[in-house]
Amino acid sequence: MSDSLTRLPVLKLFLRYLIPSMIGMMLMAVNIVIDGVMVGSRLGAEALAGVGIAGPVYTLFIAVSLWIGAGAATRYSMAMGAGEKEKAREIFTQALVLIFSVTLVIALAAYLLREPLIYALGANADTYPHASSYMTVLLLFGFVFTIESVFSVFVRNDGAPNLAMAALVTAAAANIGFNYLFLFVLDWGVAGAAVATVIACTLAILILSFHFFRPQSNLKLVRFSFQKRVIWLIITIGFPSFLAEIGMSVFTVSHNVLLEKLSGTDGVAAFSILNYVHSVMLMLFIGMGSAIQPLISYYHGAQETKRKKETLRLALLVSVGAGVVFFIAGQLAAGPIVSIFGDFSPSVTSLAAEAIRWFFIAYLFMGINLVMMTYYQSIGRVRMAVWITAAREIAVMLVLLAVLPQVFGLAGVWLTIPVSELIVLLTILQYERNLRFKRAERHREQADF
Repeated sequence: MSDSLTRLPVLKLFLRYLIPSMIGMMLMAVNIVIDGVMVGSRLGAEALAGVGIAGPVYTLFIAVSLWIGAGAATRYSMAMGAGEKEKAREIFTQALVLIFSVTLVIALAAYLLREPLIYALGANADTYPHASSYMTVLLLFGFVFTIESVFSVFVRNDGAPNLAMAALVTAAAANIGFNYLFLFVLDWGVAGAAVATVIACTLAILILSFHFFRPQSNLKLVRFSFQKRVIWLIITIGFPSFLAEIGMSVFTVSHNVLLEKLSGTDGVAAFSILNYVHSVMLMLFIGMGSAIQPLISYYHGAQETKRKKETLRLALLVSVGAGVVFFIAGQLAAGPIVSIFGDFSPSVTSLAAEAIRWFFIAYLFMGINLVMMTYYQSIGRVRMAVWITAAREIAVMLVLLAVLPQVFGLAGVWLTIPVSELIVLLTILQYERNLRFKRAERHREQADF
């Protein structure tokens, strides 16, 4: 891996990581849509809304796994770039032990408090039974999601992006097949959809495990003692990834609660449709970040500044192009997109189509923000990465969510994320401008000296 990352052209390496990552994420995104289509078609709008309400629990598990996984994988790639292979193995082993322990604690606490938790997430009498069934399965098997996520990140960082893609493809195909079996044949309700996800993730873990037995793999379990400094660095660097996933939960819960007040179950169902579609676009942007993280971290550790900047430039070009395509698709095909998920009442269909048209403006800015967040995180510039993640779907979003609906009604709800993404992008541009100014000042001072 080390030889190829320093020898091959940057564009070739970027595509080598980008294409498998995008294909895997695309198939996972399609899988999410089909999951929603099956639940909506078989069980109706209330069940779809119930799954959307319980969704933040799944997001929490992924958030914790990315917190530890992304932080540890970044340190792992930096260590590999610096030629410290044994240190990299210790980081990997500590990350696995840590994530398994944390997951069990979270799952147990949430399971004991699941009824008040479900209502706090925005459930009502109509959606509670569906949300409860879905959430119970997620809590019992949450460790499967976290282990799969950590394995995927490390396998990609250890130079096997194609195997990580194969695991995602297998999980997507299995989830679709088991969803059909459990929903349409065995009639297990929304619990069947959750069980299908658990089985799919288990199969992905088995496929990713093959990497540990390959001769070229550096992912070995080694004896270690917990080191406070290593754990602190993992937690610090990985925190933006955790915050990004928590932001998704805050985004989902806050919109569910507000829409339930403004337009009842119809509004929550319309948002569930939007959220399924948004998950597709978001996963594609995340795929771009996943592609550059191993490269940026390695080049940063190896002090390959030119290659690092070229990788970032390529990722930004792709994210801008994708954002424009997504925006145009939302304006031209909002109605057909909604119809994919089932035959809903006119009010739900109208609300969801309007939501897509307004919300898709966000994709003009979102890809740039996510790529820059990954870049800052990958080089250890954690404060800026934290700002981007905290602002996008927590701080700035919540302020706008309190203000815009008062002025624009439901349109203000859908416009919250586009305005939030634009504000965050402006802060990034100002931050980069300040950095360039400081560098120029240092160069002038050195020249004068």
